[in-house]
Amino acid sequence: MKLLFWFGVAIGVLGLLSLVIPIAHNEREGFSAGGVSVGIQTQHSERVSPLVSGALILGAAGMMIAGRSAVRG
Repeated sequence: MKLLFWFGVAIGVLGLLSLVIPIAHNEREGFSAGGVSVGIQTQHSERVSPLVSGALILGAAGMMIAGRSAVRG
């Protein structure tokens, strides 16, 4: 059950990082006719919803508690 504890730690770190680090993605819009291509590339940075981050953190805490109590019990 020690594995469950460490898995909870990893999920908790991901949950905390998802609050801080934005996810960047690029989009390209345009058209091409023959050998000519015209377009524009845009970049967006979005963050994960705080509800999702909170669920990750709470789930991680639960896994850490369950993994820790199983080792002691």
